[in-house]
Amino acid sequence: MSQIPIQRFVKGMLDLRDSGEDATLIGIGPMSPNLLQATFELARDHDFPPMFIASRNQVDSDRFGAGYVNGWDQYRFASDIRAAADAAGYGGDYYLCRDHGGPWQRDEERNAHLPEDEAMEKARQSYLDDMKAGFHLLMIDPTKDPYQIGKVIPLDVVLARTVELIEWCEKTRKELGLPEIGYEVGTEETNGGLTSCDKYRAFIEELKVELGKRNLPMPTFIVGQTGTLTRMTEQVGHYDFKNARDLAVMAKEYGVGLKEHNADYLDDATLLEHIPAHVTASNVAPQYGTEETRAYLKLVKVEQILVDEGVVPGDSQSDLYNTLLGHAIRTERWRKWMVGENTALGVEDILADERLSRDILDLAGHYAFGDEEVKEQIAKLYANLSANNIDGRRFVVEHIKRPILQYITCLRLDGITSRVRRVLGA
Repeated sequence: MSQIPIQRFVKGMLDLRDSGEDATLIGIGPMSPNLLQATFELARDHDFPPMFIASRNQVDSDRFGAGYVNGWDQYRFASDIRAAADAAGYGGDYYLCRDHGGPWQRDEERNAHLPEDEAMEKARQSYLDDMKAGFHLLMIDPTKDPYQIGKVIPLDVVLARTVELIEWCEKTRKELGLPEIGYEVGTEETNGGLTSCDKYRAFIEELKVELGKRNLPMPTFIVGQTGTLTRMTEQVGHYDFKNARDLAVMAKEYGVGLKEHNADYLDDATLLEHIPAHVTASNVAPQYGTEETRAYLKLVKVEQILVDEGVVPGDSQSDLYNTLLGHAIRTERWRKWMVGENTALGVEDILADERLSRDILDLAGHYAFGDEEVKEQIAKLYANLSANNIDGRRFVVEHIKRPILQYITCLRLDGITSRVRRVLGA
């Protein structure tokens, strides 16, 4: 059975809304091979299409330094995802999605204050590898700008850069004979506020005009801020049902879906609101990485008990806790999720504070999963547990599944692929 292109799948989602059978897709940050396995096993059992949303920091071209997740560039990422699907026995639809592609979207490019021309060229070359590797959806996000710190980038600038990048991607895609792809766009960074309906409509209208002049496709998703905001390991935003519904209704008028970011750690009631609000898709990323970290730390506690009881020799005990903690804190990638005065603390100050170190490990352990020393300690932990009839990796995969299943249930994803295929006649 051939895969449904993501832009057509979303059309089917919008059509299902009229019959009350719609759902909300989840975009999953691909934090590790374990998360891929957990997701595909659930997709196999619940008949929904995973969207894997990779930022440029997480997955990118080797010439830009690849990504911190598993050292993936786009090609290795696509290959490992295909292998994970096969290993899980999943033969359904899934989508590789570029999350926050665009100029200055790699931390080092923004920190270096690259000139606009250079930043735009790097964005184009990253998109080129995305398309050649088989990505299905590209987020065109020109809302980061080191020359506009603390300011909202003018809408006309966002619009111009968005159209320029879509035009380049479409021209290049056609020249290379690659399949059609979907696009995701947005008006501003997600920061916990709300996108006003007037601004949302103005952006869509202007975008439609400019894309029409160039015979370019409308995007598949347009991001709108619904009040979600993730900080530390909590949802600290204030979800606005009415605003979300108004944005979703407006997006459908133009044949596109409303995409929501920062949807981590939402409670059941808020997730259930997404169905009558008609949110087409929501992104969840750091939460699933945190769940994997928590699974490892639970296994470390079990290992310690086995050592204390003399079942595992002390000299063979893993040092995963300290290794993961040190590497995670030294990445400093956790800073954007912090709040208050702790955001400015130095690494050594944090390492000297046991409570704060534990909190940051909970938040940021996944940033260090790809480190070789960390992987060695995980293997050592697994071996000690396996010798005592505990399958550590299976526990980790099942632990990650728990919060994903919460979203599948509340967002009514069970059977969505079959429902979409039916309405599309596919």
